[in-house]
Amino acid sequence: MAIIALLLSAAAVVVDQIIKLLVTANLKPSSGFTVINGIFNIFYIKNKGAAFGILQNQRWFFITVTLAISILLIISLFKYQNHTVFSYIAVILIVGGGLGNLIDRIVYGYVIDYLSFSFFSPIFNFADCCVTVGTVFLIIHILFFSNLDSNAERVIRRK
Repeated sequence: MAIIALLLSAAAVVVDQIIKLLVTANLKPSSGFTVINGIFNIFYIKNKGAAFGILQNQRWFFITVTLAISILLIISLFKYQNHTVFSYIAVILIVGGGLGNLIDRIVYGYVIDYLSFSFFSPIFNFADCCVTVGTVFLIIHILFFSNLDSNAERVIRRK
């Protein structure tokens, strides 16, 4: 199952990079178009920070953290014994989204963001969605499905 999870993560990276390629090929930075009037726009921005624009120009910090988390999650695919559908989906999405944005940071020095909703001010991308949903799935797994008696969970839950 770990190999399938890695292949699905790779698929998420490919989808992310294809969408970003379409955005950059068809839009100039800081431009966009309306998809649903007053609700949803595609608007291309270069994000040199993290969510909500925090930690601007910390490229190497983000590269290091993303690589470390991705490596730990990939190792967990093979070593962790109590996987559930939630933990597999979490790893697939977090690794896929993280690597999608990592490619941008390495190649361009910034992340390509393009999804803009009127009810949510930050502009984000598919990879960000993957990381966010994956994190929710990981929290669900840890809170509801992990074995409280195993050493890994005891470390996570230690006060």
